[in-house]
Amino acid sequence: MPPTEPAAGVRFGDEPPELTRDAVAVYHGSTFALSDRTGDVLPDTVTGVFCADTRHLSRFELRIDDRRLTPLSSGQIEPHEARFFLTNGAGSLPPRSLSIERRRVIGESLRESIIVRNHDNVPVRAELAMRCAADFADLFEVKDAGRRISGSFASSEDRSTHSVAFSYEREPFRASTDIRFSREPEFRDDAAVFALELPARGSTDIVVDVTWTREDAREAPVRVRPRPDASFGDDLRATAWLGGLPRLRSDSDALERTWLQSATDLAALRMHVERHGRSMEVPAAGLPWFMAVFGRDTLITSYQSLYVSPDLCRGTLEILADLQGDEDDPFRDEEPGKIMHELRHGELTVCGDMPHRPYYGSVDATPLWLVVLSEYHRVTHDDELVRALWPNVERAIGWIETARRRNGDGLLTYETRSPVGLANQGWKDSGAGVLFADGRIARAPLALCEVQGYVSDAYDRVAALAEAVMDDAELAATLRKERDALRDRVEELFWTKDRGGYYVLGIDGDGAQVDSLTSNIGHLLWSGIVHEERAPALVERLFSGDLWSGWGVRTTAWSDAGFSPLGYHTGTVWAHDNSLISAGLARYGFRDEANRIAVSMLEAAEHRGYRLPEAFAGYDRADTAFPVRYPTASDPQAWATAAPFLWMTLMLGLRVDADGALQADAAVPERFRPLRLAGIPAAGRRWDVEVGDRISVSEHASN
Repeated sequence: MPPTEPAAGVRFGDEPPELTRDAVAVYHGSTFALSDRTGDVLPDTVTGVFCADTRHLSRFELRIDDRRLTPLSSGQIEPHEARFFLTNGAGSLPPRSLSIERRRVIGESLRESIIVRNHDNVPVRAELAMRCAADFADLFEVKDAGRRISGSFASSEDRSTHSVAFSYEREPFRASTDIRFSREPEFRDDAAVFALELPARGSTDIVVDVTWTREDAREAPVRVRPRPDASFGDDLRATAWLGGLPRLRSDSDALERTWLQSATDLAALRMHVERHGRSMEVPAAGLPWFMAVFGRDTLITSYQSLYVSPDLCRGTLEILADLQGDEDDPFRDEEPGKIMHELRHGELTVCGDMPHRPYYGSVDATPLWLVVLSEYHRVTHDDELVRALWPNVERAIGWIETARRRNGDGLLTYETRSPVGLANQGWKDSGAGVLFADGRIARAPLALCEVQGYVSDAYDRVAALAEAVMDDAELAATLRKERDALRDRVEELFWTKDRGGYYVLGIDGDGAQVDSLTSNIGHLLWSGIVHEERAPALVERLFSGDLWSGWGVRTTAWSDAGFSPLGYHTGTVWAHDNSLISAGLARYGFRDEANRIAVSMLEAAEHRGYRLPEAFAGYDRADTAFPVRYPTASDPQAWATAAPFLWMTLMLGLRVDADGALQADAAVPERFRPLRLAGIPAAGRRWDVEVGDRISVSEHASN
């Protein structure tokens, strides 16, 4: 087989490329395969088999008698497993005389079983061909539709092992792919060809094993490893891990199904990472383009899941602390004490063309890391981890303080220094993610409203940890003083009386208010920075026709000039965004309103196979009757997957008291009662909460 052809795909700009509606994905940790509904990976598309941000198969195309097959039905049966049912079209054989089934399983490698069945009453002969290629494209190249072939390709065949191997090298990046067949093929150009002789009503099968290796000359900052349970047996279903999660029983079948789907997806999105001999499990951000360690996404997912799997949160806190910024590196937007944004492992990153080793272009990951550490401690009472990470806490506070004083206004701002960095560095990080109400793009340096809220909350929470765990009253007093000063500054700079009163999205480098009305005001409620008397106005804005779609809160108000129901960050409805808004509403006592969001989003999940995607279009519910698909949404995405966990936490009013006992102040909607959540991990024990005519909390009895 000759070396593979260059990669190509669709253009990537501010958001991921769109997958075709019939795309079928299987995934396991950071490894995933994308194909069309025949199971084929075709050139000049974004399909492929990927691991550690590298496409290890760019062609994997099945043919009978040199003709493509006709799809019948296909789909995922587990996150890591899919099946494709195909037949033959017109050609040398009568149409539909054969059934071809492809059984695909992905773990630390990929295995595909191809079963061919003859439905005729006479024997048939046919040629089955698998066309294969590996371009080793970086994930960024696949999304950008560009391929720079500057390295060296090689391929070889080994008839003794019925295999073909591809390799690519561009120092210090080295990658290889090995494809092994269960029977000997004839190798013709880019195809492995098998002569089939099927008796009447007979069948045959071929097993294809695809493995890959990375042997870079430069050690990665984090090794992404197959999880210990990553075999081709039942353990790929993560049975043991799922068995340790809380079990939900509700009068609502839809709620139970959504909970189970979220648990299943979170299990499959777990990544096993290693650094300096230490192993941790963290959630990948989302399929297909974000199967990597992130700062903001991974932290928010961990926060949402704390009463489900606190160990994921611990792993997230530890790995982000390990990767905390040490030096001043403009190319990577790195500064001492800063928490990273994104870690990648593909060729462009390894060879220094891209800054993601890791990249630090996030203004909010650092305060969010402090917030999540505090919340982890509130749920687990794990003083030991807080003490172990306290040097990281001090460095994170140091970065925030330095950055706040950079522009003289006391606000935490951002502006990329990297020639390939993100222009916007809050959660709405697309190029058009931050707009004025008249549609103009706001230019950095920018101070976002919700980021100031995160900082205020971080000061408050770290002050409490300083007193309770570190016995440092002086630091606690200093942080509370900074918190109060920042709150006053936000009131002075961000509040506007326009449109009934709200906090503007941001302040630009000239001190002008970026006056768009956005969902970010709900994050301000979550952070607790909003003065009590302002909260009702924000609630009114959130549920006005401007922001409220009927399914959830839109990212941008309908009345803003930059609004579009199909704007990635300027009109869509995001699950994680709405979960944090719900948490903010509950914090200020608006629990019915928090439940209104939760119920509406859970109803949206019913229309989507009980899974919430990253985002859906911001059309009015009254106009659509069902949530409209957003074309480039990750599905699943970790912080959308975990949103139902946070809504359940809020409905039940869960908290851990000073004695380490779980308390519940439930406000569960009638449609979900009676409800029982059993095996909730908190403060080193497990608990059951039941809500019916009354609320009961009891320690979980182990089976």
